Amino acid sequence: MAGKQVVIIGGGAAGLAAARALSGSGVGVHIVEKTNFLGGHAIGYTCKATDECMQCGACSVEELLKDVSTDNNISVHLFSEIEKVDYSDGFTISLKEGPIFIDSEKCNNCGVCFEKSPVKGAVLRGYSKNNNPLYALDINKIHDCKPLVELCPEGAINVDDKASFETIKADAVIVATGFSAFDPSKKSTYGYGKFPNVISGLDMERIKRENGSLVRPSDGQPARKIAFVQCVGSRDERLGNLWCSRVCCPYALRSARSIKHHQPDSEITVFYMDIQNIGKEFPMFYEACNEQFRFVRSIPVDAFPAENDCLSIRFYDEDGAAGKSLEEQETAPAAEGEEDTGPVSTAGTAVYDTFDLLVLSVGITPNPDNLVLADLLGLDLDKDGFLCASGDLDAAATGKKGIFVAGTAHQPKTIDASIAQAIQAAEEAMTYLGE
Repeated sequence: MAGKQVVIIGGGAAGLAAARALSGSGVGVHIVEKTNFLGGHAIGYTCKATDECMQCGACSVEELLKDVSTDNNISVHLFSEIEKVDYSDGFTISLKEGPIFIDSEKCNNCGVCFEKSPVKGAVLRGYSKNNNPLYALDINKIHDCKPLVELCPEGAINVDDKASFETIKADAVIVATGFSAFDPSKKSTYGYGKFPNVISGLDMERIKRENGSLVRPSDGQPARKIAFVQCVGSRDERLGNLWCSRVCCPYALRSARSIKHHQPDSEITVFYMDIQNIGKEFPMFYEACNEQFRFVRSIPVDAFPAENDCLSIRFYDEDGAAGKSLEEQETAPAAEGEEDTGPVSTAGTAVYDTFDLLVLSVGITPNPDNLVLADLLGLDLDKDGFLCASGDLDAAATGKKGIFVAGTAHQPKTIDASIAQAIQAAEEAMTYLGE
């Protein structure tokens, strides 16, 4: 495969996996990443291990990032976007890059700029030590960063850096642009952004990384009584998001088990519609969760502030289900790959319960860039806005010759499933290059 070049659009879990697979076979790789850091959403996830691995996939992404960041066969274009694609003798891709402001060759990741930043949020920090550089300047606050030029001991900062343009010749393209997390502020009944102790799953990851455990944003104290609310932004007819994000159930339960393991006195309640079954080991895992948590098959109607910055949650309890086990509620996880999109009844008695912390399991929604890329690359979108592949769930080829898709740009997937499809995309791309 010497002399062949593949452009990968997106530097998350799928993009990194495809890049490593291609580079390992001698293919030159260009990763085009829109943000300042590689790794996507998944690089910010914390390990969910208890006394055993929970197979959350977080460590896989860290390992991928480490390999890619030290691979001389992979060129990384951060803070870059594709402006034009020409089809003649392969692909000619026009990029707009930067400005980066921090020279990765000079920066030693000392953190002086982050610590001495005159304006909060002007200096961004990546989630992983394998991000290179680990810091970036927010282009919207660049005028506030001028004092950092003199403070940087390595002279790595240039606030006058400008955008540049580059043209790349490629023999194939893999689209791995990932997903956008649902904005929970659109579900105003839960008070996200209004009540400090209502957080999203992504917020929970950030808090655990910064503090080493799950604490309340309002006072930094350990969260003892915690509610997880599933399907926030998924399977919601009023929002037009009718799909199941598939990963939220195992993600929330792994997170809850990890919290319980490290904070044994915590009390955890899971409000849900149906528990999505993913993987052969999930039924046993699910039963173990049933012994540790309270499951309520009802989605809360709303949340109100309570004493000590707690949240009072109102939900409907049909036939006293809230006080019963899962077996008594006569529910079970859906079969693997199966969805039950039937509505959860709001019949029954209105029940109020109070929690220290409310965690909203936000759904996977299509990356808004899918629409632009579909137009640039001549690809099709499905009815929900995800990029189409020409075959089944694991297929990577699109209807456009030489273009492949991987990860959650295609459909909601777990980290492991995204990586698996990315490797499939790399293999299909190499077969195409060989032809």
